Amino acid sequence: MSKVDLLCHNSIKISGGKIIYIDPYKIKEEKNDADYIFCTHTHYDHFSPEDINKIKKDSTKIIIVKDGKEEAQKLIKEENILLVEPNNKYEIDGIKFSTTYAYNVNKKFHPKENMWTGYIIEFEGIKYYIAGDTDNIPEIQNIKCDIAFIPVGGTYTMDYIEAAELANTIEAKVVIPTHYGLIVGDKEDGKRFKKLVENKEVKVLI
Repeated sequence: MSKVDLLCHNSIKISGGKIIYIDPYKIKEEKNDADYIFCTHTHYDHFSPEDINKIKKDSTKIIIVKDGKEEAQKLIKEENILLVEPNNKYEIDGIKFSTTYAYNVNKKFHPKENMWTGYIIEFEGIKYYIAGDTDNIPEIQNIKCDIAFIPVGGTYTMDYIEAAELANTIEAKVVIPTHYGLIVGDKEDGKRFKKLVENKEVKVLI
């Protein structure tokens, strides 16, 4: 079974027959073990060239939103770059995934017109939802997955109260709070979030 690590913030590693990173950030060691790197958007804490260089290898493929193309080409061979936009379905080397919208409704940091994304990745029998930097928007309230990573830190995303409302709406077996305790959000936000989530397992990994 795949192993899931929340490294920090929204930096996630899924290890199985392949190694998948999502929004790698503050990577401590040079592992150069990434088969796939998914980036939700181009802010420095989600698309970090320094950290990508620590995990990439010659065959690494990167999945990124369209405004990341130019920077991605400096890091990864062009044939290994897949550009995505919200509300689409994709497949790469047999790994199926779809993209969701991720944007703010009452703040200016992540405009909808930027076409930034969340991801639903199907990998080794598990469906992972990575919300990205988003508020609790209508387009994501019917998500169905096994494991959901939801930002709770506020300021740039929904806060832990809004995040719990989303968690209680979607169909997910396990919910993992992200995006707090480093740049934004109190280190206790994960525990506060957990208290508000009903009928789901919540794993606080930060």
